[in-house]
Amino acid sequence: MSGACPICGKPPLSAYRPFCSKRCANVDLHRWLTGAYAVPAQEDESGPSDDFAGDFGDD
Repeated sequence: MSGACPICGKPPLSAYRPFCSKRCANVDLHRWLTGAYAVPAQEDESGPSDDFAGDFGDD
């Protein structure tokens, strides 16, 4: 870690580590809660796997 606040780059305070203030901690929390940090995923367009077709059959 570089030791800088990940939001604004200022030195962190021990009370809010790794952030420099409550404001920066809240900015980070807001980003998590709104999905700003979400990892984009690509859905498989082929649909459900055929390996399990029939496992729930109407026997």
